[in-house]
Amino acid sequence: METPQQTETSPESGGWRAALRRPAVRVGLVALAIIVAQAVDMRMQVASLQQELARRLADSESLAREGRSQARQMQESQAAQLAKISVLEARLAETQSQAVALEAMYQELSSSRDERLLAEVEQAVVIAMQQLQFSGNVEAALIALQGAEARLSRSVQPQFLPARKLIARDIERLKGIPGANISGLSLKIESVVAAADGLPLAYEQRPKPAATKAGAGAKPASLDFWRELGADLWREFRQLVRIERIDQGDPALLAPQQSYFLRENLKLRLLNARMALLQRDGRVFREEIRQAREQLDRYFDGRAKPVQAAQSTLATLASTDVSFDLPGLAETLTALRNLKLARERRSGAAAK
Repeated sequence: METPQQTETSPESGGWRAALRRPAVRVGLVALAIIVAQAVDMRMQVASLQQELARRLADSESLAREGRSQARQMQESQAAQLAKISVLEARLAETQSQAVALEAMYQELSSSRDERLLAEVEQAVVIAMQQLQFSGNVEAALIALQGAEARLSRSVQPQFLPARKLIARDIERLKGIPGANISGLSLKIESVVAAADGLPLAYEQRPKPAATKAGAGAKPASLDFWRELGADLWREFRQLVRIERIDQGDPALLAPQQSYFLRENLKLRLLNARMALLQRDGRVFREEIRQAREQLDRYFDGRAKPVQAAQSTLATLASTDVSFDLPGLAETLTALRNLKLARERRSGAAAK
């Protein structure tokens, strides 16, 4: 026997069953099941994504912490490097200032050294010019020019090269002169002038004293008074008459005053010859030497050694050709002074 509740629910269960038999309901149920399955799967995927995201966030956080640590290390290292760079920059600035000071000092020293070198070379050229102009001393001029060329050769300044070439040219020109040593010739003339006052004159010649035999002064004891008296008279008579041989046929007899003027005239001719030598006037030089030799031959004793030495010196002077032109050094001196003036101008412009 059925109860009322069962009778009441029966139609409902029958209604559900009947509803389930409908295709629309089944499709809806299937769709609902699919939606539920998709929702569950989506939730599972979301949970998985959340876990993956959490894991990646954790990894990113660790990476961020490591990055921050490395960044701090880099900042510290950069700060240390900046400190080192600042120290190096300070040292570099100090080094640059020292280099500038050293360069200025070097330029000053180099400039003063070059100026001193130019002054020394200019002085040497001036000395060489004076030796050539006033005494004609080629050797002294060569020594001065060679010293100047040696000083310039030790310098590496290219602007000194033209002056060095001019000095080398002057040295070659002086070496090519077939010249005489003017100072040596002048000294020879001076030696004859100094000896002129002591040269013996021809009319002052004296015979050589006869050599006495050994024992001539002793009187034999056997000679009597008359023989002694005759011998004494003979000796006295020999002193009254003197026979001499004079090589010159006509020796000039001069008074003492004239002898003084003769010697002064000889010295004057020799001084004129020396003046002509300094002026390199060969014609006047040869004429004065010729007349001086004639005076020596005519008025002075040719047997005396001082006269013979003077004649030999004058013969040497007469055979010397002094009529040659010495090269001038004006071009070299002008080049040196122009170089010196140009350096002074550059130094003045740099100082401004």
